[in-house]
Amino acid sequence: MKSEFLLAITQLAAEKNLSKEVVLGAVEAALVSAYRKDSFAPNQNIEAKIDPTSGKVQVWAEKEVVEQPRDTRCEISLAEARKIKPEVEIGDAVLVEATPRNAGRIAAQTAKQVILQRLHEAEYSAIYEEYAGKAGDIVSGVVRRIEPRQIFIDIGRAEAVMPQPEQAPNEMYRVGQRLKVYLLEVSQSERGPLLVVSRSHPGLLRRLFELEVPEVFNGTVEIKAVAREAGYRSKVAVAARQERIDPVGCCVGLRGIRIQNIASELNGEKIDVISWSSDVATFIAKALSPARVVSVKLSEAAETATVVIPDRQLSLAIGKEGQNVRLAVKLTGWRIDIISASEAEAKKAEAVEVGEATAVGEGLLEEALEIVEPSLVSVEAAISGVVPETTKKPQVRFAEDILKPGLPKSSDPSKEKKKKKKAARGKDSAEDGIKLKKQRRGLGIEGDGEDDDEYY
Repeated sequence: MKSEFLLAITQLAAEKNLSKEVVLGAVEAALVSAYRKDSFAPNQNIEAKIDPTSGKVQVWAEKEVVEQPRDTRCEISLAEARKIKPEVEIGDAVLVEATPRNAGRIAAQTAKQVILQRLHEAEYSAIYEEYAGKAGDIVSGVVRRIEPRQIFIDIGRAEAVMPQPEQAPNEMYRVGQRLKVYLLEVSQSERGPLLVVSRSHPGLLRRLFELEVPEVFNGTVEIKAVAREAGYRSKVAVAARQERIDPVGCCVGLRGIRIQNIASELNGEKIDVISWSSDVATFIAKALSPARVVSVKLSEAAETATVVIPDRQLSLAIGKEGQNVRLAVKLTGWRIDIISASEAEAKKAEAVEVGEATAVGEGLLEEALEIVEPSLVSVEAAISGVVPETTKKPQVRFAEDILKPGLPKSSDPSKEKKKKKKAARGKDSAEDGIKLKKQRRGLGIEGDGEDDDEYY
């Protein structure tokens, strides 16, 4: 039949959820501390052992073997030592049973404090070992206490804390509410293990997909990236590891039942599920959904992408307060610059005009160089005073020399008619003048011949 002492130890181990051996070790350490103050020397090695079957307590003290002991608490004679251990010699140490009959009140109080301290340490260590392996997983808990900057949640054997930055902005919490939280951090502190949980971490969304979608849990569908603004909107990029599997359809479920369950757990948060692509340009275009993308230009050196969006869908691509493009940047890891199609066309036309102007300028420069080069005189010729043959004075040429021979200077028919008329009029007037002179000459001949001779 077990003693009351062993029954008490068994009950204590069950209440603290500790093993019986751990509780027995704590009690043995407490007995050593209690007996050391009353019956043994301050620096003497003492061991206390409890029989797990009968509950009998035995205390063993280490004593030095001498010829004539002066302090019986820490010394023993050679004859008595050889009764315990025959091959012992003077100067050796021997463990001798020295169980005190009774302990005083102070010793009992010390034993109680040591037992409680050792049990707390054992309990904290067990809790830390249990939850250290669960970091990064989802745990369920009940809200126990609400403070201005943090909320305390009971998750079973321990109490976790959810700081204000880890709370979702659109959620209101109440005492007694059951929540699924993401175990963010497990660490040791002076007051025991510190467990930090979150409702805004992207890992919560990833774990909810694993709980709700069997294909994600068994690895058939892989979640490549997650971008989240807690309480408002999230984007998830998924890819299939097997052929003929639609990753987006698996995550959405029949009539959207799977994605609706995840959204309801997150209090109506909007979730966009897109198909992941190894091509960066394609992936960026899908990340900006539901907006349609015209083209994507990548700059791998700066990891920047310039995306052209139709004018009507520019606001849709940017999102409310830039939310859509921010999530796309987080999802892809690239810096995204969005411009409208009209702006892109204007920049393209401006670039073409600049190119044409540059080409014209280069052509004019070449012509100027061709004109200047023949007139340049080398330095050696200038020093020697000899002018090259190529440096001749330019000849003055008139427009009549440039025109081809045989061609009229003016090809206007109206001007040619006017010139013909003027020529005809001039001819008629000249003929009339000759006739008048002849008439006058005839009249002079008939009147006086001398005048005629003088005239000629």
